[in-house]
Amino acid sequence: MRIEFVSSARGDFHWSRPMLTIGRAEDNDLVVSETQVAARHVAIHRDRRGLVLEVVPGSGRVYVNARPVRERALLRPGDSLSLGDCRMLVRDDADLDARDALSPTESRCTVALRPVAGPLSGRVVAVGDRLELGSTHGALPLELPGNDAALLTLAWDDVDLVLDASRVPPRHAVRVNGVKVVRATLQPGDQIGIAAHRFVLEGPGWAAEPVLPVAEPEPEPVAREVDAPRGDVWWLILTAALLALGIAAVLFVQF
Repeated sequence: MRIEFVSSARGDFHWSRPMLTIGRAEDNDLVVSETQVAARHVAIHRDRRGLVLEVVPGSGRVYVNARPVRERALLRPGDSLSLGDCRMLVRDDADLDARDALSPTESRCTVALRPVAGPLSGRVVAVGDRLELGSTHGALPLELPGNDAALLTLAWDDVDLVLDASRVPPRHAVRVNGVKVVRATLQPGDQIGIAAHRFVLEGPGWAAEPVLPVAEPEPEPVAREVDAPRGDVWWLILTAALLALGIAAVLFVQF
């Protein structure tokens, strides 16, 4: 994962370890030298749910997507993290084109956008064949600073859902999982961000269930007769005859 500093010339911070500590003290993994940042402010760790943000008690203000966090919160790529006046963006480390493609379904499935931050929070918006967000007639209203005109579209291209941000002003960067895009192929769980808006794409049943190969039962061994060498058969007959003669001789002597 990567942390990008939104309003600073500081370079991106990369990390891949299970735990990340952020604070003003020099022994943190990520040192943020801001007066409003505590010596140990937050910690981020991975578990089965994903990235978990934990706030150190008494450390000060923490916001995720402009919402206050007092103890802990789940993070996803594309989330905005604020410690005091320091704003950071959690994003994928790799470009979207580098990720593995999902196995397509035989037909388009039901997909929806769930706003998680911004004025549209609390709604679920069906995508259908095509969804437009912006200031044009018929589009889902998308408020941007300065009332700029914009049009963001999500439309199916065969079996792929494609986001097109070519008609969004460049100063309003559109991000998918924190990565700036103009056009991108989307996957379930992706977070789309523009200005104060955050949308999570939900598509149950989008990816085809993996087909598990069924192992064929091994054929049972077929018993086959093995021809004994002819010499072995005659020796067995001769040995049996000699034993019979010996037993007969012993019985004859006794009687």
